[in-house]
Amino acid sequence: MAKAVRVWYDQEGDFLEVLFSDEPGFMKETANDAVMERVSLKGEVIGFSVLGVSQSGKDKPIYAELVA
Repeated sequence: MAKAVRVWYDQEGDFLEVLFSDEPGFMKETANDAVMERVSLKGEVIGFSVLGVSQSGKDKPIYAELVA
């Protein structure tokens, strides 16, 4: 069974957000300053966001481990 993934990009804020679930949660830092993970109240990764996405990854991919 396929699951829906929601993707938003705010061009003015240069902000990308990807959500795997509509479940309530909170943002948590990762080792990459530009990437935040969205974690459910149960501790599961339910999405992520990237700040400055248009300027990131020009020479190499954006990398972050999402390990709630």
